Amino acid sequence: MTSRLAARAILFDMDGTLVDSTEVVERVWGRFADAHGVDIDELLATSHGVKAIDTIRRHAPGIDAVVASDELAAYELTQNEGIVEIPGAAAFTALVPDAGFAVVTSAPTELAALRLALCGIRVPTALVGAEDVDRGKPAPDPYLMAATELGVDPADCVIFEDAEAGVLAGLAAGMRVVVVGDLDVEVTRGLARINDYTESTIEPAEQGFTIVFG
Repeated sequence: MTSRLAARAILFDMDGTLVDSTEVVERVWGRFADAHGVDIDELLATSHGVKAIDTIRRHAPGIDAVVASDELAAYELTQNEGIVEIPGAAAFTALVPDAGFAVVTSAPTELAALRLALCGIRVPTALVGAEDVDRGKPAPDPYLMAATELGVDPADCVIFEDAEAGVLAGLAAGMRVVVVGDLDVEVTRGLARINDYTESTIEPAEQGFTIVFG
């Protein structure tokens, strides 16, 4: 069944939504967990879509979270093997007008720009990363900041997300959410969803554009 959403802007999460970084994320957090005696399964169960500093504070409260998150980010920049595009993401984002395109991620902006480039996805001017907000997802702040940068009302924004924290952030921001992948939790019930972008496109409209997916 084909779905259509009118919008003036699309705000994309990155990891798991545009870029498949699962292999790297598990390797990086596994290294951290080993170093600090943290249960990796518990950490991974709560870290997706959340700023690294918040995950560190939750699972390793006895260490300096600022220093640890900076070290983690620096290490992640060196770990590029296994970063791949979510199918169709580069072609789909290429159709989104510059004035209506943002990436909103819990990763640092430098890391986000690198991963997008590795996958052939253009880096938008509106790129909101972990360091840009005090309160990360599931708070609405990152998505509201992106909408403000684009000059678009939140009600005219559509978010593509794969993590529960991001979905909660988008809904709290008053935006419509499309779930990417197989996330199936209470908050996603009834939301539009896609497996990937291979059957999605953008059509111009009198005001903004129309997202077509099935």
